[in-house]
Parts: sequence; C-alpha cells; structure tokens
Amino acid sequence: MLWPMIAIALGFLGIAVLGVLAVRVFVEVRRLARQVGTASDRIQRAAEDLERAATPLASQAHQAGRR
Repeated sequence: MLWPMIAIALGFLGIAVLGVLAVRVFVEVRRLARQVGTASDRIQRAAEDLERAATPLASQAHQAGRR
C-alpha cells in the first residue's frame, strides 16, 4: 500500500511542476509578444520616416535624369 501512495504523490508533484513551468512559459511568451509588437511598431515608423525622406530625393534624381 505504501508504493502506490508514493507513486500517486510523485505523479501529483510531477504534474504540479509541469503546471508551474507551463505558467512561466506562458508569461515569457506574452512578454516576448509585447517586445515583438513594440519592435514591429518601431520598424514601421522607421520605414515611414525613410519613405518620407527618400521621396524628395527620388524626385530630384528623376528631375536630374530628364535634363
């Protein structure tokens, strides 16, 4: 009777450890998703700034090519 009780206790502890690890992974994934979202927004803003800066330059190059 002792061995089955030990096996049940160890099984419960194993499931509890897996549950704690799953919660930690979930928290880290949410944090990573926030960081990816922030980086994506920054990249989008940088691309927009680059496009705004390149438009006049491209226009000037086009005008120079016509001459």
